[in-house]
Order: sequence, then structure tokens, then C-alpha cells
Amino acid sequence: MGNRGDITAGDVQWMTAGSGIVHQEMPRGDAKGRMGGFQLWANLPASDKMMDPRYRDVKRSEIPEVSMEGGALVKIVCGRVNNVQGPVRDIVTDPEYLDVAVPTGAGFTHPVKRGHTVFAYVIEGSASFGTERESLCGSGTLVHYADGDAVSIATGKEPVRFLLVSGKPIGEPVAWYGPIVMNTDEEIRIAFDEYRKGTFIKR
Repeated sequence: MGNRGDITAGDVQWMTAGSGIVHQEMPRGDAKGRMGGFQLWANLPASDKMMDPRYRDVKRSEIPEVSMEGGALVKIVCGRVNNVQGPVRDIVTDPEYLDVAVPTGAGFTHPVKRGHTVFAYVIEGSASFGTERESLCGSGTLVHYADGDAVSIATGKEPVRFLLVSGKPIGEPVAWYGPIVMNTDEEIRIAFDEYRKGTFIKR
């Protein structure tokens, strides 16, 4: 598609593969070759698998930050918090993607849509992600929530930073091989055959 750019600290790359897109990321890291980041793949419904591909860089300065009562700080990539909407919009599965930091001895409650899949991934620190305040989840933990209307997080003796992600479930079979996600193995075979023939990218 001709896009090129640098993703620096705090930036986001948002891509919808759709009917086909070829991409490459070339991480550089710091002086010791280290870097941290997150890559999340979300499936598209079969009816939208062949939609036009889209790509955008979202710079850190474009991502709004909302200070919550109690001290939590929320960076909104996609979704809405306190009537503030993130820059990524009009996504088929209605996702929400929040970067949340909660200070020591504080809490954070956020409404979620009933029926949506909701999970939190702890980046650093620890907190209670359920009703049992003594049960703390630490760095590297993924918390998958049951269906409900809201999630509540409470910290103890240390702060926590986590990603809170939700979206509308598709309820369709997943066939996945390498970088391509479809619904059936036959669709995967066709996609790779088109890639070899040079007809994978639909314009």
C-alpha cells in the first residue's frame, strides 16, 4: 500500500489485513537490542474477511489520556472512557483497547458491553482483578473475565499497569497458518496459492 513509518515509544500501529496486505516490521531496540511491545491479532467475521485493507500509525500524542477519580490514568487507543473516545474507530468487532495505570491503594472500575469478550493483561505491578482482594495477579498474567457489565481492579501495596481489551465475539471457526487467518483449511490453501501466484493482494 506504500505506507512507511517509524513506531516509537508509546505509538500504535493499527492494521486491518482484509483482502490482503503485505507488511514487515523491523525492530531496532535500545543499545542492547532490547525493546518491549504488544501485538494483538483480532479475527474478522467471514462476511468482512475480504474488506479493503487499512493501515495507520497512531502517534503517542494522538492517544488521549483520562485521569480517573481515585488516581487511575487511562490511555485510550480504541473505545471510550468518560465520554473521551480513542483515535481508532469504525472497527468491525467493536473493540476497546485501553492502557491503564492504577496507583498504590487505589481502584479502577470500567463498564463493559455484556456479551463481549473481555480480558486484562498485566504489564507490571500487581492488583486484584476480581472480588477477592487478597488474590493478586502479577506481571505477565492474563485475566479472562466472565460475562458482565463492568470490571473492577484494586491495587494493594504496589501500583499496576495493564491492558484492558474487549470486543464482540464472532462465533466462527478459525483456520490459522503462518500470517493468514481464515475460517477453513481450504481458504488457507487458496490464500497461499494466490500469494504464490501474485494475486493475493486485491486492489
